[in-house]
Amino acid sequence: MKPADRVEAIARHVTAGRTAAGESAGQPPMRVLVTGAAGQIAYSLLVQIASGRMLGPQQRVVLHLLDIPPAEKALRGVALEIEDLASPVIAGMVVTTSQEEAFTDIDLALLIGARPRGKGMERKDLLQANAKIFSAQGKLLNTLAKKTVRVVVVGNPANTNCLIAMRNAPSIPQENFSALTRLDQNRAEGQIAKKLGVGVGCVGNVVIWGNHSATMVPDVRYGTVVADGLSRPIVAAVNDDEWLHGEFVKTIQQRGAAIIAARGLSSAASAANAVIEHVRDWIHGTAPGRIVSMAVVSDGSYGIQKGLIFSFPVTCASGRYEIVRGLAVDGRTRQLLKVTENELIGEKQGAGV
Repeated sequence: MKPADRVEAIARHVTAGRTAAGESAGQPPMRVLVTGAAGQIAYSLLVQIASGRMLGPQQRVVLHLLDIPPAEKALRGVALEIEDLASPVIAGMVVTTSQEEAFTDIDLALLIGARPRGKGMERKDLLQANAKIFSAQGKLLNTLAKKTVRVVVVGNPANTNCLIAMRNAPSIPQENFSALTRLDQNRAEGQIAKKLGVGVGCVGNVVIWGNHSATMVPDVRYGTVVADGLSRPIVAAVNDDEWLHGEFVKTIQQRGAAIIAARGLSSAASAANAVIEHVRDWIHGTAPGRIVSMAVVSDGSYGIQKGLIFSFPVTCASGRYEIVRGLAVDGRTRQLLKVTENELIGEKQGAGV
């Protein structure tokens, strides 16, 4: 091949790669809001969005990057790095400290930013501080976002923050709101894989019930593990109820605190990865036979108070999730579900919702 022909071939290859991100197919770009965009989680998340891992390589994205005014300089730096990725997925950016500008016409809201718990702050104070933030954001979703917008709340306390936003956006379907518990599921499946000495891809259908807090209920009773070409129930494969009901549960419930203690910062890369997987499955669907965990509005399933944002086992198809019904819940698990449900009711009352 002559040098000129080689250059032309490379140019065609590069052009094909860039137009593959939806331009040739004529798909309109999705407008994706990321709050707390100058923070740790967003820094890991944005690269994965730009890679096409969340929405697919053929779906172009306009990023709406929002943070508070004191973080504006860092936010601009993040935007420079997104530009330097030269990603064909990124069709544009809105980089702003204006909530009104950020929420306008969005298709997907990833609400990462939240008020952290300060020294000496009581939990009720934290709930009320975040209630102000998420009630305002709910109103912005209600008036400025597309009515088909999907919402994923990551900022803690995620379940109750999601409830607050949902309550303040009555024009958006309640089923379009969710909070992140996929990180907890990933942690649980990782611990099972570690215990059994298998790859994490061999473990599936571990369920997280309830609140994203120390009361969450990791449940392996419906899960399976593949080893030596055979699929077995996790309970039978582990064959250690004391570990499953003790150390395993405690590890998952306290994993976030353990990471803060180890690195001096909260989970970032693993949280970002969980957001990607949460959205990917919600929009593109779960694999056949695969159950995932999402905190969504309760419809009364499993006796949980209607209207709470509660983590359930779900499957997804055609852009919608469905709570998996009819799973057997034993007496011990029922008691644990009541504990996490009561905590969410208390948070709801503490936030004045």
